[in-house]
Amino acid sequence: MATLEVTEIALVHPSRQPPFNDQTLPLSHLDNDNNLNVSFRYLRVYSSSSSVSGKSPSAVVSASLAAALVHYYPLAGSLRRRSESDNRFELYCSSGQSVPLVNASVNCTLESVGYLDGPDPGFLERLVPDPTREEGMLNPCILQVTTFRCGGWVLGASLHHAICDGLGSSLFFNAMAELARGAAQISIQPVWDRARLLGPRDNPWVGAPVRAFLSLNKDFDPYGQDIGEVRRECFLVTDESLDRFKALLREKYGLNFTTFEALGAYIWRAKVRAAKIGEEENVKYVYSINIRRLMNPPLPKGYWGNGCVPMYAQIKAGELMEQPIWKTAELIKQSKSNASDEYVRSFIDFQELHHKDGINAGSGVTGFTDWRYLGHSTVDFGWGGPVTVLPLSHKLLGSMEPCFFLPCSGDDAASGGSKDSGFKVLVNLRESAMPEFKEAMDKFHKGGEFVLS
Repeated sequence: MATLEVTEIALVHPSRQPPFNDQTLPLSHLDNDNNLNVSFRYLRVYSSSSSVSGKSPSAVVSASLAAALVHYYPLAGSLRRRSESDNRFELYCSSGQSVPLVNASVNCTLESVGYLDGPDPGFLERLVPDPTREEGMLNPCILQVTTFRCGGWVLGASLHHAICDGLGSSLFFNAMAELARGAAQISIQPVWDRARLLGPRDNPWVGAPVRAFLSLNKDFDPYGQDIGEVRRECFLVTDESLDRFKALLREKYGLNFTTFEALGAYIWRAKVRAAKIGEEENVKYVYSINIRRLMNPPLPKGYWGNGCVPMYAQIKAGELMEQPIWKTAELIKQSKSNASDEYVRSFIDFQELHHKDGINAGSGVTGFTDWRYLGHSTVDFGWGGPVTVLPLSHKLLGSMEPCFFLPCSGDDAASGGSKDSGFKVLVNLRESAMPEFKEAMDKFHKGGEFVLS
């Protein structure tokens, strides 16, 4: 059995202190979405490499982190509430602040644990810092480097979601990686300016269909719902099975759908059916849409705050299970038509008008997110890109059972598969529903017209 030992917890300061003593940075209204009051945890797995023989992963990460914090010093700050009456976050920065870096070692090789593509969940959890909500506010960024006997290592990260989204964190980690590989400067300078770029209008108003999906309830905690144990399972979706499914939709109904629409519809229905959701209950398919180029004018290239808004498709559980799958895929496709500068402005204004009233999307929410193109696989500290990228959090977009589309692990080709033969779907689901859901994914893999009904 793999044994992990924490050898040190270091406090990494910026290699050059920021030119101020104390500073309070405002966050945007998107950063202050109640659903983002969580620390998001994930890991990257790196194989050993002869090109960096003799280098310590911990030393490389520590040095590159210190250099990157000169530009991304807010990650060493602390989140706090502006006031009891307002309850929004702000970020307090002062000289002497730091980012905790946990150093650990494991008495086994990466190969022996499948490059972390599906080992014991308890072991995975120990590879990533897991702060309480209060600790996550005090230290919005906590990193962990765990070395394996083979020379491979894992970078675990816990980042408070109010500070940045997936694209924002990729900018930070890619800046670290550039500096680790010897760059004198980072290629993209970070931009803060959050309150101005994504603040409410002078006269807030909600002109887009935001209210149709959101409700107000100060006593409802989307991440406190009692749905029992949540299990995490990974499924390989091959190009062959996906192409076959989309071809069936096209041949039978004459419709073309993206992977996110077609596969998302199938998984959503399978999850709701397996969870035995009541027929009259409203269920929601929620996903984030990147607004950086959607805004007028677009956000700066270096903007690293939350630059996404949630989009929703909604239906009664009974209707979802009874209607043909193409109608569900069409519902998801239609939801994208709401994406506009006005929708974003309306969402921000809704946050301005009702933040204190407890904005939420209610129960029955299933979150979907696509990590295949977020830049996670480009984070190269000298060992090459990560062979596995794995999110551990199951609290996302107001959902306790999110689904992630992930790139295949880099070791798949070495084990006989092709890295380009498909991708992985990481599903979080209440334990009682997982056996039936697995059967649905097995049917999808085998194919046949029964997947449409």
